[in-house]
Amino acid sequence: MATTLIIKLILILVIFGITMFIALYSTFAERVIAAYFQDRLGPNRAGPGGLLQPLADGVKMFTKEDFIPNTPNKFLFILGPGIAMTTALMTSAVIPWGKPINLFGYNIDLQVADINIAILYVFGVISIGVYGIMIGGWASNNKFSLLGAVRASSQMISYEVAMGLSIIAVLMVVGSLSLKDIANYQNGFIDWNGKFPFFSWLVFKQPIAFLIFLICAFAETNRTPFDLPECESELVGGYHTEYSSMKLGFFLFSEYVNMFISSTIISTLFFGGYNYPFQDYVANSIDYNVAAAIGVAVLFAKIFFFIFFFMWVRWTLPRFRYDQLMNLGWKILIPLAIINIVLTGLGIIGLG
Repeated sequence: MATTLIIKLILILVIFGITMFIALYSTFAERVIAAYFQDRLGPNRAGPGGLLQPLADGVKMFTKEDFIPNTPNKFLFILGPGIAMTTALMTSAVIPWGKPINLFGYNIDLQVADINIAILYVFGVISIGVYGIMIGGWASNNKFSLLGAVRASSQMISYEVAMGLSIIAVLMVVGSLSLKDIANYQNGFIDWNGKFPFFSWLVFKQPIAFLIFLICAFAETNRTPFDLPECESELVGGYHTEYSSMKLGFFLFSEYVNMFISSTIISTLFFGGYNYPFQDYVANSIDYNVAAAIGVAVLFAKIFFFIFFFMWVRWTLPRFRYDQLMNLGWKILIPLAIINIVLTGLGIIGLG
């Protein structure tokens, strides 16, 4: 019992460290990618090639003056970014990062908590995250902040519906709410069972669900073209207009953590997670631990691709108008997700 607890604590610290490191250097990658797309130089002063720029930004955030506006709700003003950051980090607890490995005679599961309702846990934590933005915007005692918070809450609520409906079709195919079961369902790359071999990754079996989930992930993370809650041209800075120092850092950092977690969940749900072609051959012919380690590397390669995709879209597409944002969520994505559920059900009945 004590050994299991120690292993879990170490795993939590490792995942926390990796998450913060990737979020930290995602800010640097975003600047470099933006500079490349705009044909200009990116950060190149702090360290060789600008590699120390994220650390310089972190020091700046810690050392800046902590300004609190004239608000009667100072506690809520401080609580808002704390909730946003905490909920962003909590989501990683149910993500399977790889197949179990065996070290020093112990079978180590690369997942903090393997619960059979992992999808519900993810959606529950995500829905709590909007409270941090709403509380922070309202407690700022600023009209721009309040308007940004209202936009954020309505946007997240609207797109959570379509995102949840898109997942239902996936759950109908897999028959489980566990992220590990969903990942294991996509074992390898090609499913050889049955008369006709077919790609096992769910992106091939549920392309409409993947498209809806991907679009909703952009809206949930407040990324362009869905960055209405913090659009500088209209709302100065949105819900974090009055924030400074590390409180502002928490809001900005939580966006990159959410982007990392969203990329991980997309990779796990639709692109096989830690699965890759010929992994069973590697496990049986070479070593099981080597095959598991390659699976972890493959998962992070998929994650980095989707992080790049998030950044690519941000510096390519213009921002939607707010009415277009709502129309897309309620009039297009939700009906499309319902149609996909019906088609999936008919397909399952036909195959059965």
